[in-house]
Amino acid sequence: MPTPGARGAPGAVQVADRWHLWHNLGEAVERAVARHRQHLSAAVTATVPGACAHAEPVPPPAPAQPRTGRIADRTRARHADVHRLLASGGNICDIAVKLGLSRNTVRRFARAASPEELLVNDGTGRRPSILDAHAAYLHQRWNCGCTNAALLWQEIRDRGYQGSRRQVRAYLARFRGNPVIPTPAPVPPKPPAVAGWIMTRPDRISATDRASLETILASSPELAAVTASVRGFAAIMTERRGRDLEKWMTAAIATGEPALRSFVTGLRADQDAVTAGLSLPWSSGVVEGHVNRIKMLKRQMYGRASPTCSAAASSSPTNPPKNDHAKWARTRILTPWRPPKCHAGDAPMDCQAVVVGFRGGGRGLGRCSA
Repeated sequence: MPTPGARGAPGAVQVADRWHLWHNLGEAVERAVARHRQHLSAAVTATVPGACAHAEPVPPPAPAQPRTGRIADRTRARHADVHRLLASGGNICDIAVKLGLSRNTVRRFARAASPEELLVNDGTGRRPSILDAHAAYLHQRWNCGCTNAALLWQEIRDRGYQGSRRQVRAYLARFRGNPVIPTPAPVPPKPPAVAGWIMTRPDRISATDRASLETILASSPELAAVTASVRGFAAIMTERRGRDLEKWMTAAIATGEPALRSFVTGLRADQDAVTAGLSLPWSSGVVEGHVNRIKMLKRQMYGRASPTCSAAASSSPTNPPKNDHAKWARTRILTPWRPPKCHAGDAPMDCQAVVVGFRGGGRGLGRCSA
């Protein structure tokens, strides 16, 4: 059945937006990295550069412990039920009805080879700290005798830390009075970070991140194949070689990665538009930019008018000047709002206030007395 756009403009060529294609591929890559997260610990080095010679060596990263708890137990039980019913010949719809789940949930369980793929997050609710990546270095420098928080802050700042000096001082305060503290086990990179390295051009990755990525890819042939597929798709997209899309999709499926197979399935659902998006210079990026700008302007005006100004402006005419709708709209959006100020004395002074709204919304340009 033709889409509404095809019915309204049957001679038009549908062009997929390249930004969304790349974004969807990035989500697939992150799922693939999470599936092979056991290889991410290869990026952890045995020692921390810059530490003193007599410092305690950094211990190897601890193996990831399986998640426990009510949600983890329920996920494992559902995964076993879904695969048991699939093995007995059931289809997705019947399994969804029998287990009381949605079809998309059943598909997600069916695609996962093990329940651990569905338990990527640790479920602790703890927000990671930006100091986690530098904790091992701070501990070793402390054991070397450097207990100056300002100096340590400057050192880790040169290593990429973007936090404040106060945060470093608060972290080190717990160690005051202890000449030697245990060195924590280094934390392997998170799947979103590794996915970002894979999705970035190799010449734009820092030397440290590039070395970590190469180590991970050397230990995981599956992620190496995913990286090769991503770079092949990037070449097709930047060089406008949409004619090679079919060949790329065949090679992506041959990798055996479920996330890439799901991405290719989405491409085949609208392959003509995707091929046009990878071949033609047209793109909806300009439209997306205007939509983003309008949303930004709308969010900037949240809470900008007090109840007094809103009540005074609601009684003002909301219709724009005749034959000047564009100027009226620009004024309402771009004119900055100045809060009312009362001067010392008994008589308040009138002030100008702009209340931004839409035509017919009961608000407009008006004056208020503060």
